[in-house]
Amino acid sequence: MRGRLVVGNWKMNPTSVHGALELARGVAAIDGGDVEVGIAPPYLALPQVRIALGGAAVRIYAQDVHWEPKGAHTGQISAPMLAGLADGAIVGHSEVRRDQGDDDARVAAKATAALSHELRVIFCLGESLEERRGGKTDAVISRQVHRGIGVIRTGLVTPATLAIAYEPIWAIGTGEAATGRQAGDAITRIRYELAALGLDADAFTVMYGGSVTAANVLDFARADGVDGALVGGASLDAGQFSAIVAAFR
Repeated sequence: MRGRLVVGNWKMNPTSVHGALELARGVAAIDGGDVEVGIAPPYLALPQVRIALGGAAVRIYAQDVHWEPKGAHTGQISAPMLAGLADGAIVGHSEVRRDQGDDDARVAAKATAALSHELRVIFCLGESLEERRGGKTDAVISRQVHRGIGVIRTGLVTPATLAIAYEPIWAIGTGEAATGRQAGDAITRIRYELAALGLDADAFTVMYGGSVTAANVLDFARADGVDGALVGGASLDAGQFSAIVAAFR
């Protein structure tokens, strides 16, 4: 049975470390059962959040990571810097692709760096509204899987080291979520492309991300092939986040 994973991506929230600590304590109290729970706080809060979680079974993810281990890269965070602070890293999030100009090659390099330093990767991919309306969803997924995951050094990508988040760009932060059927169809395509790479596609955890809330989560939890959720705004409320985790138990 594939692992189930729900991760809260706090993005640039809360606006204080104190707020992050309060939220972390709320998450620490969540009973995930057999669902793996994770959070991705802002970089500044990582050390304090790890302490606040105590012995809770909650994984910590960085929201992004640079592909170089060190050097003249102002404002960036490398994989070695995350050692002891984070268990993994998100790469390829649509907002990072948009704001930092990440293309498939850069996302692949970031994933390679994280995996090479024993950080688990949540690999994000998905199409824009224009691409979906143009019937290009499958082509975009194929490109992102093959040019992203497909070029990572052999042996680094396994079901234990990498999970995938299908996050249609048109549903990120817009309040307009995809349907469970749309998410399931896209995830079926992702598994098809993973198999084309020679990977055990059915063993990989594939999540849905994009305006997931406690009100709509059951549509995704009941959809074929959806193993969890990458949650944005709703993860800033521990009660709502707990309800989302419970939907996948």
